[in-house]
Amino acid sequence: MQLGIRLHDIKKAPLEERLAIAHEQGFACGHLALGKVISEYPVDDSALTPGLALYLKNLFAKNELDIAVLGCYLNLANPNEESLAKIKKRYLTNIRFASLLGTGVVGTETGAVNEAYKFEERNHSEEALEIFIKNVRPVVEYAEKMGVIFAIEPVYKHIVCNPKRARRVLDEIASPNLQIIFDPVNLLDISNYKNREEIFAEAIDLLGEDIAMVHIKDFIVQDNQLISVAAGTGEMEYSQIIHFMKERKPYVHATLENTVPENAVAARKYIQGLWDKCEIIQK
Repeated sequence: MQLGIRLHDIKKAPLEERLAIAHEQGFACGHLALGKVISEYPVDDSALTPGLALYLKNLFAKNELDIAVLGCYLNLANPNEESLAKIKKRYLTNIRFASLLGTGVVGTETGAVNEAYKFEERNHSEEALEIFIKNVRPVVEYAEKMGVIFAIEPVYKHIVCNPKRARRVLDEIASPNLQIIFDPVNLLDISNYKNREEIFAEAIDLLGEDIAMVHIKDFIVQDNQLISVAAGTGEMEYSQIIHFMKERKPYVHATLENTVPENAVAARKYIQGLWDKCEIIQK
């Protein structure tokens, strides 16, 4: 396992300083969301030049960090056609940028059927899934042309809300360049979290072969809602996830989420400790 962190969860500082901190804290990779960690210069579509890509690539290498994910978390089911066209262009630009950047995947969630990118019951409808598949298809085709892995992250409140719907997207698109970001906690909701071991098992069974990387966080129940928190500070039991990663995904990128500067190292040590204790029987 190559354990990393979302760079925007490191204390606010220029990217160069954030990368140095990530290295000092013992992380091996980072989740890069350009707009959340770079304010010193523009990162709009026109700014994503080959020069910037290679500068960032060298900067990460200097700090001995992989770029596990280039995050482009926009709504591919936005019903506003003008907004959707801009979103698709942003995805293509990020994919082209990633081809030079050397990132593991370009990552995204799977949207909502409204402009606000909010949960509504219609997100879980057949219509919503068909809209997402239609709109993601040309993005994946471009990823194929550019030699980039495009990875979708199933989230309960979004359109691809469970492992079965994720499997359907993979099968209908049928591209080796479309894979999965596995975030176990994001598959949970107040309505299903007590069945989390069964949900995680289903995800591993249906999606395991296509999981490109893993997000690691924890959760607590508060005011009848699931609240995401740093690993080791909530109700998660990680043995099933760690066993899957250790048995089937050698050197997989896994990035911590929902840490704060004060607990990031403790969260890393907690997960690393579970990894070290996990025993795999070689077949």
